[in-house]
Amino acid sequence: MCRARARSERGGKHVLGSSDNAMGKHRKHRRKPSSGSRGMRLRRWAAARVRLDYPRAGRRGVGRWLPSWRQITLLFVFCLGSLTGLLSYLYLQTDIPKNLNDFATQQDNVYYWADGSEMARTGPVNRQEVPLDKVPQDVQWAVLAAENASFYSDSGVSPSGLMRAVTRMVTGGETQGGSTITQQYVKNAYLNQRQTFSRKLTEMFMAIKLDDRMSKREILQRYLNTSWFGRGSYGIQRAAYAYYGKDVSELNASEGALLASLLKGAGTFDPTLSAKNHKRAVDRWKWVLDRMVDIGKLSRSERARYTSFPEPKAPPKSAGLTGQVGYLVETAKAYVSSHTEISDADFDLGGYQIHTTFEKPKVQALAKAVKKTRDTLDPEHRPEDRHVRIGAASVAPGGAIRALYGGPGYLEQGFNDANASNVPAGTSFTPFVYAAALRDGVLLKRDGERTPVTPSTLYDGDNKIAVHTPEGPYWDRSGKIVRAGNDGDASYGQVSLRQAIVRSINTPMIQLGMDVGLDRVRQASIDAGMLPSSFGARVPAFSLGTATPSSIRMASAYGTFAAEGTHHAPYSVSGLTHGGQRLSLRKDSARRAFSPAVAAEVDDALRGSVQSPEGAARGAAAAGDEVAGKAGTAQDGNSAWFVGYTKKLSTAVSLSRVDPKSQELMPLKGMGGKATDTSGDTYPLDIWKTYMTDRAAE
Repeated sequence: MCRARARSERGGKHVLGSSDNAMGKHRKHRRKPSSGSRGMRLRRWAAARVRLDYPRAGRRGVGRWLPSWRQITLLFVFCLGSLTGLLSYLYLQTDIPKNLNDFATQQDNVYYWADGSEMARTGPVNRQEVPLDKVPQDVQWAVLAAENASFYSDSGVSPSGLMRAVTRMVTGGETQGGSTITQQYVKNAYLNQRQTFSRKLTEMFMAIKLDDRMSKREILQRYLNTSWFGRGSYGIQRAAYAYYGKDVSELNASEGALLASLLKGAGTFDPTLSAKNHKRAVDRWKWVLDRMVDIGKLSRSERARYTSFPEPKAPPKSAGLTGQVGYLVETAKAYVSSHTEISDADFDLGGYQIHTTFEKPKVQALAKAVKKTRDTLDPEHRPEDRHVRIGAASVAPGGAIRALYGGPGYLEQGFNDANASNVPAGTSFTPFVYAAALRDGVLLKRDGERTPVTPSTLYDGDNKIAVHTPEGPYWDRSGKIVRAGNDGDASYGQVSLRQAIVRSINTPMIQLGMDVGLDRVRQASIDAGMLPSSFGARVPAFSLGTATPSSIRMASAYGTFAAEGTHHAPYSVSGLTHGGQRLSLRKDSARRAFSPAVAAEVDDALRGSVQSPEGAARGAAAAGDEVAGKAGTAQDGNSAWFVGYTKKLSTAVSLSRVDPKSQELMPLKGMGGKATDTSGDTYPLDIWKTYMTDRAAE
């Protein structure tokens, strides 16, 4: 039976085989025309295996759009490989230049008078290389603690700094610090100071290669010899002389900590430049010393010895900046710094030609006029004639500064009195109160409408009148009603506002300021050209000139009236070139401060002050029929001014006495041997008149 089943199965198989053979021939016959379809299906199958399954098939909803772990891994590997390849390519393409930035070819900066003749030269850069062995270990580690504590163990680059560079590139286009000392040396020696991403990337690759080729000590030595420490000093040897007058080998850890602080920005941390700089420098100095303790390079007992800040000596002055020229150069340099993208370090490398607005004949005439007045004083025999400070400036209505008087001489007194902001304007400020009233009107009733005023509007000119607000009398903190006073306790009855300016009557101006609103008075004076930093508390005395503008700003603000109400910011540089190429200077745009009508009314009153027989400044009429101006004294008698102008020039002269120890203002009473309280008042007008009648100043 088994054999029969077997035969039957074999027979069945045979039958089926025959049938299949016939059907196969039929199928083969049918597939023959499309014999390539199988290869096509294979290719489609392979393509389907390779095709990115995204959005993911067989998933619904959010799941279709969430990549799988395999896809995420593949993407990461792809990005990593691409980035590695790109960085490898860039690394191979980056070469270290054979030559350093050539400090030896550094040039002077040349300053020119307005007529194109040469005024002064400054430079060259002060640099002298020293071997690392000559730099004390404490000083070396002060620098490393401040800039790159891991210097001896890192690879020459800062990954975190690079990441910040990438982030800044994506969000803002520029990078920030965070570089290692190797990177900083590469930037100083081979590249430029621009904080662009491409420069940062090049810096990183060059630092890696340099770290392979040089020892750490050689890199540190080169870094210390090429870094900028301010005061025109490149390298730590010259910095040691510039700040402490000694060889670098004589520096201690405390002094080294200050020099290390300067690497973060000498313009920000040189303690002699300003009070804010001094505070920043002290804080940074403490941090550097504490950081040295933290990294084990200064013992706590040694740190405890350094409790007093190592005050550096005053910045040295160039011997070529004698007389007024030093003040002019300082003013022009400050303008370049604030109106270009040129860093102080780049500027000190030199090669710039600075064309100033200063006119040599006017500068000389102004200095001559001041000297004539100073010669009438006797500081050797009269204490009241000592410590006199005079600042003066002439500004054209278009903003060009034509002349300055900054002090007896730049090498004798480095502080520029023409740009000083510590001398109260006194009653020379009242024209701005008048201008604010004509422009904005007065508010006599709280929440009421503002009322226009005119030059003929009457105010009480009597002495000791009570000062009022819309709510009633103004009370001071001691509980007393504030009363306004006139010079000499004189009373004038009802006077027009114009008359108050012409005759310099105080009481109407104090009340007018309160009626206009002291905030509006402040804004009007800022619109005219004074700086917001000039102002103090807004109390009734504000209208009599508690503000402390510089002579430059005061001359510029009065010039706004001469320019029919348009203010042009003062400027001292008309052009800047480097290597024969003209560089751009940002120039502040002119702005309308007052309408021509308001400016004309103020101008008329100031002209009356000079030209009218009853004018308080009639002595200035000797300079011409078109002269307008105003004298001014502070209420406490500690300062005196005269500001006068023509259509071509506005000149402000300030006078004060400054205690050399406390830097506080001293009374002018008794100057010149006179006994009256106003004995110093006439000197600014005398200087102004002598200057403006000098044919050289025309």
